[in-house]
Amino acid sequence: MIFPTTQKEMVALGWQQCDIIIVSGDAFVDHPSFGPAIIARVLESEGYKVGILDQPDWNDPASAMRLGAPRLCFAVTAGNIDSMVSHYTVNHKKRSEDNYTPGGKAGRRPNRATVVYTNLVRAAFKGVPVILGGVEASLRRMAHYDYWTNKVRRSILVDSKADLLIYGMGEIPIKSVIERMDHGEAIRDIQNVPGTVCRVSEIETDAIELPAFELVEKDKKAFNTMTRLQYENRHFPYGKDLYQKHGDQILKINAPAKPMSTKEIDAIYALPYTRKPHPKYTESIPAFEQIKDSITAHRGCFGNCSFCAITFHQGPRVQSRSKKSVLDEVKIMASDPDFKGTITDIGGPTANMYGIRCAIGGCKEMNCLYPEICEHLIVADQEKYTQLLKEAAATPGIKHVYIASGLRHDLALEDEKAMEKMVTTYTGGHLKIAPEHLIDNVTRAMNKPPGNIYFKFLEKFRQFSKRAGKEQYIVPYFISGHPGCTDEDMLEMQKQLRQSGHKLQQAADFYPTPMTIATAMYHTGVHPLTGEKIFVPKTTKEKLRQFGMMMWHRNTRNKKQETRNIYL
Repeated sequence: MIFPTTQKEMVALGWQQCDIIIVSGDAFVDHPSFGPAIIARVLESEGYKVGILDQPDWNDPASAMRLGAPRLCFAVTAGNIDSMVSHYTVNHKKRSEDNYTPGGKAGRRPNRATVVYTNLVRAAFKGVPVILGGVEASLRRMAHYDYWTNKVRRSILVDSKADLLIYGMGEIPIKSVIERMDHGEAIRDIQNVPGTVCRVSEIETDAIELPAFELVEKDKKAFNTMTRLQYENRHFPYGKDLYQKHGDQILKINAPAKPMSTKEIDAIYALPYTRKPHPKYTESIPAFEQIKDSITAHRGCFGNCSFCAITFHQGPRVQSRSKKSVLDEVKIMASDPDFKGTITDIGGPTANMYGIRCAIGGCKEMNCLYPEICEHLIVADQEKYTQLLKEAAATPGIKHVYIASGLRHDLALEDEKAMEKMVTTYTGGHLKIAPEHLIDNVTRAMNKPPGNIYFKFLEKFRQFSKRAGKEQYIVPYFISGHPGCTDEDMLEMQKQLRQSGHKLQQAADFYPTPMTIATAMYHTGVHPLTGEKIFVPKTTKEKLRQFGMMMWHRNTRNKKQETRNIYL
């Protein structure tokens, strides 16, 4: 079934009313790489009628009315990525494209889309419950530093005046909330679902109370206390309920939802996705074109990189699909007449974390890879990943299988047999990895392996490629301007890059996004987990200077070279 986006499409299905209407800042793509599609299919599988209000015109109240009022609620998301990140570069310049819009056209979603869409549907249908979800809402669930205004903002639940917020991966919480609403329970009374944020009238005895918004807005020490408490309670089963006051409102941030079992996550990816954009679109959607021939094999990441929000959204525990589930999806792809035979990626946040698990089932800290790989992490399970790739490649109709989501290089070195297979068989000439930096002072602040680990990986990569008779290249990704990074650090990194022949294209200036540890460092000048004072390059001049040190070669290449990727 194709989800309706207009009254005409509803009538064609014989519907008089939707049960839930998903409001999204993205064009609707019915593919399991897109959050709104997953939630729509999950709710459909529970027997609910789901409509899609895709990219409504926030300047036109009638745009919110094209599906009428839902029976149960609106489910609002800014889309697959944060609307402010979608709109602005780190230098606050307006982006000219939006990859989640037909034709890549910018301007089809508002700034702070979650808040704007909530106001839009509330104005059109007073009294209809609104539930927030997606990355933008998830990472603004409590008071947070906002880079675009250089201020601490309130929880997005307060700013939007929505009724409930679902954070993290929302399949299990949304089913629980909708079921209770369908049985007649008022949304204001749904206050104990893991993975949700709601308003309550009082703080329970012995509860963990975060510093109030009014305090963290002004006091950077209190801001870091809030960040540390959130970090310490970020995953099941160690995460506890948190409370935070915003004026006369009390928010309850319920403990994180339990990660899905393999059986549960397999069921999510077995739902009947069309794997296509909604047929009404007449232009291609760049984000879909990029991922249409890829497969998500797992969620979550053990890395806890300081600048990355995955640990607060997908979680620090890897949840892998079964081999059968992934291969079933491979067969579906192979049967598509439009499929050309090449699977561009089977992976996740980090490809070679598929199947890796903790021997003791996890711990409170879950800092599995820093300062070194934890002895309880069963890293030899990377062989499961290469076996999965092998069987996928052997499926009738499949010509090639590649890795595009990148490898964690320190993990790869722990299983050289698996690494050699990944390098020599499943690398399409170029292999992405993300060392981020080479200088220990900076990698320590990033929670990343030191630079010497990268060079060990590079040596092995070259060795394996040469032995296989292949000319292959690493595409490394680096960050400048990260908290803890001085000009001296950048000059030393430039020296190492020059000595090893690096001329980078995969590089970026640090972008402070809500809720990450590095963003707290950027805002406060102090590491929130250690209390250590840390240097922060903040001014545009400082940031541009550091970026220029990393990309020194840009001014020495001719125009033709400028458009090429220069690899190791």
